[in-house]
Amino acid sequence: MRIAMIGAGYVGLVSGACFAEFGMHVHVVDADPSKITALNAGRIPIYEPGLDRLVADNVKDGRLVFGTNLGAAMEGADAVFLAVGTPSRRGDGHADLSFVFAAAEQVARAATGPIVLVTKSTVPVGTGRKVKEIVTRIRPEVEIAVASNPEFLREGNAIGDFMRPDRVVVGTEEGEAGERARELLRRIYRPLFLMETPIVNTSLETAELTKYAANAFLAMKISFINEIADLCENVGADVHDVARGVGLDGRIGRKFLHPGPGYGGSCFPKDTLAVAQTARDFNSPLLLIEATIAINDARKGQMADRIIAACGGSLAGKTVAVLGLAFKPETDDMRDAPSLVVLPKLLEAGARVRAYDPVAMDHARTMLPEGIEYAEGAMDAAQGADALVVLTEWNEFRALSPAGLRRAMRGNVIEDLRNVYEPAAMRDAGFSYRSIGRP
Repeated sequence: MRIAMIGAGYVGLVSGACFAEFGMHVHVVDADPSKITALNAGRIPIYEPGLDRLVADNVKDGRLVFGTNLGAAMEGADAVFLAVGTPSRRGDGHADLSFVFAAAEQVARAATGPIVLVTKSTVPVGTGRKVKEIVTRIRPEVEIAVASNPEFLREGNAIGDFMRPDRVVVGTEEGEAGERARELLRRIYRPLFLMETPIVNTSLETAELTKYAANAFLAMKISFINEIADLCENVGADVHDVARGVGLDGRIGRKFLHPGPGYGGSCFPKDTLAVAQTARDFNSPLLLIEATIAINDARKGQMADRIIAACGGSLAGKTVAVLGLAFKPETDDMRDAPSLVVLPKLLEAGARVRAYDPVAMDHARTMLPEGIEYAEGAMDAAQGADALVVLTEWNEFRALSPAGLRRAMRGNVIEDLRNVYEPAAMRDAGFSYRSIGRP
């Protein structure tokens, strides 16, 4: 089997490397020559645990190649996957499909025979039909079958999610073209089929909406538990016990019931906006999702206000140490991270901000305002600080000694926005400690 993967970003690179690990020949193409040059030199443009080794092994074995020539990638390919970005469109929150449609045009012009074109990017309902229209308009003589095969990869766990997924969703057209695409994808995913992974075969529109519905529901669970955490603080309850008591119900599940400063990353913010806008367009507003978006947007600013209040209502002349900048651990992704809202507000309030993240600081420097100091480690950030804030729950932060932190810091305020420490241990060390949703 030969696959052409258009897009060497997060989805395309992880998917391409994993398909190669399945034994297929994968040619990943990208319009950015510098990205391809880096990949051919063995440099991975994103941080994802295990990805560097997976890419290196499959490049060495000749199953994974990178280039900028789409025609060469499509030569002899059984399937062409679209894995380009679909960021939020400025002004209205709709998904920007310009990269998807541009790639479809390039596929049409490069095609030399029948093609199966599979959309792996997260796209609104109706995109697959539009992609086929584009190809057919440019090359009416080309026999094309389109499919939707959305990804469900968690950053930091993407390889495991691809190799051992909860399900594989395949959306196809009606008729002979749909059957051709469905049969090809069945062959491509045969290793997972043999592992009895559920394969959900459905229509194009259903597959496209399934990805949005899944992400919107998970985002809603996060905003729900964050609001419950606020209530817990006001009534003296413990959100962890509440979440466990709720999550042990098999109808609800325990995942995504962890309170914090709000969700971020490459998926939830843009996908909730996109599905909410799509629903409005079809006169079926998703009021729960719109409330989820509003709650999450407000929460990030509330976290900054919480830190200022913990420091007596003023940060003038005070040093605040911030541990964690990426939106979650095991990634360097800064997109829509709470730090992008919290840190600027701390600066505006007059604080000196010293920040540390194990892998995201290079990206942070390009996205956060000037004036933030970047430390060489967690203890370096804490040195002489009046207050310390945990924004990302990297494991190395959990291992910090409370006594060691207390000796390093000038003040004793800790705002633990990820609940990585035990309240009793922090109080015993002399801290004025506050976490999310715990008394």
